[in-house]
Amino acid sequence: MLRLKAFRPTTDKVVNVQLHPTHPWLVTADASDRVSVWNWEHHQVIYELKAGGVDERRLVGVKLEKLAEGESDARGKPTEAIRGGSVKQVNFYDDDVRFWQLWRNRSAAAEAPSAVNYVTSTFSSPAPSTKGRHFLVICCENKAIFLDLVTMRGRDVPKQDLDNKSLLCMEFISRSAAGDAPLVAFGGSDGVIRVISMLTWKLIRRYTGGHKGAVACLLTFMSSSGEALLVSGASDGLLVLWSADLGQDSRELVPKLSLKAHDGGVVAIELSRVIGGAPQLITIGADKSLAIWDTISFKELRRIKPVPKMACHSVASWCHPRAPNLDILTCVKDSHIWAIEHPTYSALTRPLCELSSLIPPQLLASNKKLRVYCMVAHPLQPHLVATGTNIGVILSEFDPRSLPAVAPLPTPLGSREHSAVFLVERELKYLHFQLNNSTNPSLGSNGTLSDVGRSKGESSETLHVKQIKKHISTPVPHDSYSVLSVSSSGKYLAIVWPDIPYFSVYKVHDWQIVDSGSARILAWDTCRDRFALLESASPSKLPVIHKGSSSKKAKEAAAAQAAVAAASAASMAGVQVRILLDDESTNVIAKSVGARSEPVIGLHGGALLGIAYRTSRRISPSTATAISTIQSMPLSGFGSTGLSSFSMVDDDFSSQKSSEAAPQNFQLYSWETFQPVGSLLPQPEWTAWDQTVEYCAFAYQEYIVISSLRPQYRYLGDVAIHHATGAIWHRRQLFVVTPTTIECVFVDAGIAPIDVETKKLKEEMRKKEAQTRAVAEHGELALISVEGPKSNTHERIKLRPPMLQVVRLASFQHAPSIPPFLTLPKQSKVDGEESSLLKEVEERKSNEVAVGGGGVSVTVTRFPNEQKRPVGPLIVIGVRDGVLWLVDRYMFAHALSLSHPGIRCRCLAAYGDAVSAVKWASRLGREHHDDLAQFMLGMGYATEALHLPGISKRYFSAHLLGCELTGRFT
Repeated sequence: MLRLKAFRPTTDKVVNVQLHPTHPWLVTADASDRVSVWNWEHHQVIYELKAGGVDERRLVGVKLEKLAEGESDARGKPTEAIRGGSVKQVNFYDDDVRFWQLWRNRSAAAEAPSAVNYVTSTFSSPAPSTKGRHFLVICCENKAIFLDLVTMRGRDVPKQDLDNKSLLCMEFISRSAAGDAPLVAFGGSDGVIRVISMLTWKLIRRYTGGHKGAVACLLTFMSSSGEALLVSGASDGLLVLWSADLGQDSRELVPKLSLKAHDGGVVAIELSRVIGGAPQLITIGADKSLAIWDTISFKELRRIKPVPKMACHSVASWCHPRAPNLDILTCVKDSHIWAIEHPTYSALTRPLCELSSLIPPQLLASNKKLRVYCMVAHPLQPHLVATGTNIGVILSEFDPRSLPAVAPLPTPLGSREHSAVFLVERELKYLHFQLNNSTNPSLGSNGTLSDVGRSKGESSETLHVKQIKKHISTPVPHDSYSVLSVSSSGKYLAIVWPDIPYFSVYKVHDWQIVDSGSARILAWDTCRDRFALLESASPSKLPVIHKGSSSKKAKEAAAAQAAVAAASAASMAGVQVRILLDDESTNVIAKSVGARSEPVIGLHGGALLGIAYRTSRRISPSTATAISTIQSMPLSGFGSTGLSSFSMVDDDFSSQKSSEAAPQNFQLYSWETFQPVGSLLPQPEWTAWDQTVEYCAFAYQEYIVISSLRPQYRYLGDVAIHHATGAIWHRRQLFVVTPTTIECVFVDAGIAPIDVETKKLKEEMRKKEAQTRAVAEHGELALISVEGPKSNTHERIKLRPPMLQVVRLASFQHAPSIPPFLTLPKQSKVDGEESSLLKEVEERKSNEVAVGGGGVSVTVTRFPNEQKRPVGPLIVIGVRDGVLWLVDRYMFAHALSLSHPGIRCRCLAAYGDAVSAVKWASRLGREHHDDLAQFMLGMGYATEALHLPGISKRYFSAHLLGCELTGRFT
């Protein structure tokens, strides 16, 4: 079920692996204690270090730095000259790691019905000591190494500074309070947990009296009451709970709770977020068992042995919409990634992937079997899983295009509460959400991820979201992967279970089923309540393999027969169109669409019905270069494309290489006549059509192609947004979601020669129709006219090119910042002098607010800092109440602000309200008014752009005045 994303071979087995949350970085440690930082996106090694011994390059570099700074080398042996010993753990630490660690803990705690308001409060700015730095932290037996990947400066903390006890594991402890120094807790060989500050590099706290054995693992989390906690597991088999509250001044802390978890020792601890419940802890131990613990009562909920006779060495909490029944990933020393279904219910274990099948055969020796030694899931992109093996590190990808089973419903007029329907297991539920800007937000109102690094000049509008989930008393037949969609009127909801395959169409007002049957894909018309579905012909029965016939050849023959049967069934599947009548019944209006003989592998709804066919992989050169009959469409606008994530006929995870030309296998059809419209195109990942049927977007792996539909289909351009998973139109605004960002594309079709010609033709047709009616009513006398002075009735219209502008609204990363020691001169260590200079620089840097006329606060930034993108795959609900709404995989609603003047003015202009856009421009710094005027020119508002108060005289005379005098715009 996984496919290979990236692979880096190694000469020794990889025993430690960790992923950075926001950068494409992966750090590994092998059995020889060599640590490597690898950019898996560009397949480049960023840094390598011999952490187990003494790295001569680091040692020479440190000596040169000291000589350059005028320091003598007579202080004794440098810490870089101490042998590190065995590498026990590797990790990254920076502002992004800190933020998302806090977010993970708070979001898991906020799910509990008993969660307090403190859990839903926003995060504050990160600690100054990590701003602009990216630390690589290596926990060795004899010392801890902190290396800044920006400046390549390091700090080694030897075990002599930690009571001379070996370091076996580590965990970062931090609170959201401003100015708090980041702390690192190290588990010792004597059972004591020691905490150091990353500002002073001194020991500040000990956790004692909890363990009699060596501490093997540490984890911080937050209870539903808002208390910060630290849990530790050790070789004595105990699970011990500690307070991680930094407000306590005691240097010696005793455990809050201790319980027996595993015989032979605890190996790893993982935090699990539970929808609608308190977070849970997952532990694995040397006794080959996996246990799940409640974080309120700390009682054991479940204990299983995932893989018989084998101990798990890695565990990860997992939530992916493509596999809604799988909650936990784990690994043993074999070649699989194992997945566990709902552990509090069935707890069935099955292999998610056989990793040997992902590796090229030439890289795996014939006498060598692949073995997994460590595994980690990406904290923000759940479709990525990294495994360390005896042949290298493997980064696997699990269907990144699958989306949560959520569908938005229309909002009633005058209502501020919005609704969506989602499916969890076999239950349909409502999600009601709205903005709640009260000072004391109620439970679950942490729907916005506040930017912790917001500058003083940025308007910090905190969007609190009030939301509630309600049951719908309607049974649902299946609990597998599902796709939800709503008709154009919002009266009907369709659910498709592609793996079954089965579909049901419900009436929204009473949730009665109006249609159901066997189908893999369903696509709605955006103009009427009708849909097309890809019927599923039942495949022939699989051959029965008797217990005696366990030979490899028999199994291969049975698998081949099953594949042939499935292919035969797919080839017989056809596309059928049904319409929902006024009496809420369905009627088949087309039993088949299209006369092509190739099997159908995909459907896309919209103003036109798109059907994708399976074609041969081999493509002739002429076909590869002729992307479409529309000559203005360049080849680069389409990029490379794989199959739709909803296609179940071909391999969902197979994708074509970028060097291969995209096959032309996608045909558009009219919903009225079911005849083809235009020629074949490459199959898009998904399509998005404007509700007013003015624009459409076709998404490919590397680009999104945008076209206008009126007065006729016309290619406008493509935008380089990679791997987009979904989008929604809001007038001339296209809001796009990718696995790492949220983008807004402002679109205007401009004025083309074909538009002018079409307008003239329509005027001539109207005149002819008027003459025909006049002759019919009054006879030939109606054609008599008196000649007079002729006037030019044709208004002068000049052409305007299309406009596409992309603005990034949200991402996972912090705004880039520069470490203080790179921007300030070296200061003498005089009390007060350094702090005053730092304060002066910070004030000068953050002074981004000017005051306009009438006391109006003016934002001088052209666009706002990127907001925090919610984690995981998202469904775009749309723009309502002036914010962009999204729903994540935990069925939680999030709101992104669009109130920054640079964004708000553009949204208003794109929506058609140019007058309000000019009024809002008074809140935008005048140095950005020329840029805004250029945008309004592209949108066709030259007259309104003249009234922007801050446009320069040069720009006015060169652009706006010329446009007005020549009558460029109508």
